[in-house]
Amino acid sequence: MSNQTQNPMIAKVNALYKEIGKVVIGYKDVKRALLVALMSDGHVLLESMPGLAKTMLINTLQTAISGAKSNRIQFNPDLKPNDVIGVRIFNGVLGKYEFTPGPILGCHFVLADELNRATALTQSALLQPMQERFIDIPGMPRQILNDPFMVMATINPVEQEGTFALPEAQLDRFMFKLIMTYVSREDEIKVLKNTQVHGRKAMDLIKPVISVDEILQIRTEIEALTANASDPIVEYITDLMRATRPVDPTFKKVKANGKTFEDRIAYGASPRLGIWVLKGAACMAWLSGRDHINPDDVKAVLRDCLRHRLILTQEAVFDNFSADEFINALLESVPVVGPTNPAKPNLLVRK
Repeated sequence: MSNQTQNPMIAKVNALYKEIGKVVIGYKDVKRALLVALMSDGHVLLESMPGLAKTMLINTLQTAISGAKSNRIQFNPDLKPNDVIGVRIFNGVLGKYEFTPGPILGCHFVLADELNRATALTQSALLQPMQERFIDIPGMPRQILNDPFMVMATINPVEQEGTFALPEAQLDRFMFKLIMTYVSREDEIKVLKNTQVHGRKAMDLIKPVISVDEILQIRTEIEALTANASDPIVEYITDLMRATRPVDPTFKKVKANGKTFEDRIAYGASPRLGIWVLKGAACMAWLSGRDHINPDDVKAVLRDCLRHRLILTQEAVFDNFSADEFINALLESVPVVGPTNPAKPNLLVRK
């Protein structure tokens, strides 16, 4: 009996993956990670050159979920925090203040397009809703966000003029940072041949295959699996997390070509890394039809969870050092705790 037969919700998620594939060709790992974040109640930061389907990927996901409400915010230097969360305006006729909600209220998905074009002040408007899932506005009742609520942000790493670095506190709110590079030659040929997605009617190809309520049901199942994680898995995630911090003795054990990373890593990951890795690993186990997490599940999500949480030294920045190089050494250096159990074949499981 296949895992999809045992749990019909897995078949629903695979159908969602296939639906996205009608429009977005290639990027198997990126699409997988986006769905893992969705099911894990996380937010996603997408980085790529212009024209590589970042926005289309997000719009396709939203369209394939029935009952989902979404809004798009174009971030720019003129955008203010009130443009994101809402503002109180005095009504002279009624003689009182009235609240006009911002675009993040009343929706399930927020596309924060070109997030790094806004100032740190405006970006900070997302800190509380991304973490707490509500907004406190002076003189107003607490504004509770929809459930699910997911921020999917895009950034362009090439353009520097008119952009602002994302604060570390902002980056730490994202479960994953996904890098979209150029697809293979074969996939680019498929893109050119798939003329239906070249214009504005690409979303007409997408049909809802899963509902908001079903996503919440899936999250409940994954939360139960997370809560039952074994001690060896929790210890393994903890060891990985602590080994990213230069202040921890285990950091010096992480080596590549016999060299340590003191001159590359200034600060390691916060405990949020461990939380998101555990949730993501539980999601990978759920997708495989298992009732337990194994080390391969942890490895499958660690890279996307960690790369944006490492603060590099100035020397590393000047040398264009990639955080992924450290992550490779980290996975090689930290001993695996507990037995491995290869995942069952599944569209969303990394092979």
